[in-house]
Amino acid sequence: MEALRLEWAGGAPRLWADEAMARQGLVTTVSSGAGTAVVVGWVGSVRDRAAGARGLLGDFGRPGAAPRLPTGDYAAVLVCRDRILLMRDEHARIPLFLRESGGRVSAVSTSARRLGGGAELDRRYFCRYLTGNMAQPHSELTPFTGVQRILGGEVVELSVTGQVRGRVPRRVPPAEAPSVPAGEGPRPGEAAKDLRRALENAVGRRMGTMAACHVSGGTDSTSIALLAARLLATGEAQPGGLVLLSGRFDSGELAGEQPYLDEAMEEIRRHGPAARQVIVDVGDMADFDDFQHHAGDPDEPHAHAFRAPFWSRLHAAAAELGCDTLMTGCGADPVVDANPLHLHRLARTGQLRQMTKQARAWAAGSERGVRDVVSAYVVQPAFPLTAERVTALLRRRGTVLGGLGSFARPPWLRSGFARAHGYREASVAESRFVFGRRPEQSLYDAANYLAAPDPLSWRRARQDGFFLSHPFLDPEVIAVMRHLPAEATFCPGRPKAVLREAMADLLPPRIRGRAVKVPFNELYARGLRTHGDELMDLCRSARHPLVAEMFDIETLCRAVREARLGIGDAYSSDRMNSSLALVMWLERWDHHSGAAGATMPVTACS
Repeated sequence: MEALRLEWAGGAPRLWADEAMARQGLVTTVSSGAGTAVVVGWVGSVRDRAAGARGLLGDFGRPGAAPRLPTGDYAAVLVCRDRILLMRDEHARIPLFLRESGGRVSAVSTSARRLGGGAELDRRYFCRYLTGNMAQPHSELTPFTGVQRILGGEVVELSVTGQVRGRVPRRVPPAEAPSVPAGEGPRPGEAAKDLRRALENAVGRRMGTMAACHVSGGTDSTSIALLAARLLATGEAQPGGLVLLSGRFDSGELAGEQPYLDEAMEEIRRHGPAARQVIVDVGDMADFDDFQHHAGDPDEPHAHAFRAPFWSRLHAAAAELGCDTLMTGCGADPVVDANPLHLHRLARTGQLRQMTKQARAWAAGSERGVRDVVSAYVVQPAFPLTAERVTALLRRRGTVLGGLGSFARPPWLRSGFARAHGYREASVAESRFVFGRRPEQSLYDAANYLAAPDPLSWRRARQDGFFLSHPFLDPEVIAVMRHLPAEATFCPGRPKAVLREAMADLLPPRIRGRAVKVPFNELYARGLRTHGDELMDLCRSARHPLVAEMFDIETLCRAVREARLGIGDAYSSDRMNSSLALVMWLERWDHHSGAAGATMPVTACS
């Protein structure tokens, strides 16, 4: 989807913005003596989008200025008198791409597909994509030769004629230091207070005129909705409407979530009586419904397209009510739970006795063996590719999905294609991103891309009028959790202990005490039972030449059959889902019109 576009005519930059998205407030244009800024998304807060855009232009428009990037979910183009700046926030929710050749940029857009029309497909990108579902957002590569991604937290400076002057990673301002002083151990309750304050600020920044919260009955989404309701009720947020959005399953395992959902809704409405409850019937849905559309139409292959039908129905309900933001509980699992990769730090620094003691506590709290805990959080982060290869050899035993982890080449990806186009190099890069030199810190960077992959929200934004937003992935929340010692966050048998304590005065007892939530496995299994044969037929009938060059289709179809029988694990399913989405994307590439919405000229600088 193209929300903005920058091109050059006669050596002068020409900037356009999508007219419909500008009317909805999703694109904001401001001008001053320093130049003109077009911001897709929001800077600072959803409510003050114009003020945030003006602040961005004021900070970066000054000659020689190099400030830190502000918080928000945005992509921005600033056309100043002496230079052009392209930037995205650190968490990279809104895409931004440039088409470059010989050190000169010829066009900038939020749509890679629009920039890449007619360009050759870049096979290196597909190797990067297939290493795991975190690969896309932090790689410059795109599916199209000559089209590059501007990375999260990056500022690209161009001359007014489009010459590239530099690409500089910038960081958001550090959040307020947590109350627990370094080296003193946690004070009772202080960690919870820090997290509560950070979450309140994160929710407040995302409160629009009509905000929606997805409520599932779990601790995470209920916490966000409760904070939103309380902020409105106490006047700490500007007056506005609040919609409580949830999906209802009348049968099957997911129907067991209904009592928790009812209790969550009752408590939220007690704090915010004016909140409107919207229950969407999703009992007839299955994963992979209309997979050709959800996987084939995005700008880039969408690894989580199989789950798009569920979110699409909820998004449509929120759009009908005129919501301008939709908040979720995504990101809480990796961000506000105890960080098990702390064990790697203990082993790395020679504290083996302490590591062993804490590994036993982790094992007892998670009902796992000590060997499994050490393997997952000490050995695998140290030797990720080797650990995956050994695991695959031990567990595969004649199956396609057995033992397939995050980085190893899936058996349906042809070895010749992988060697020719850098699959191993991509796997090394991905493993370094996921674990890094300090895996306990890399967890938070990787969580941003793993917890909330939402290309669906971006693709639907023009018709829905909002972007999906995730308070748990707010930089301030992550900064608080990053600095807390392990002793403050780990409570055996009680996941997300700090969050539960932080929300103790708001969460109803039944939800505050629950440790297990029903997963969406039934929706996935039903989707494979319903659409498995269709998926295999679509793969076998694919005509794009790259499909046969890249995949052994019969081996991929065998993986679909195994997944339908319940063979494999979540990692294996992710790899198969990503590959199926890529087949559909390639097959529909020639059928996609790529038509853009109506645009309006923004500036014509000389």
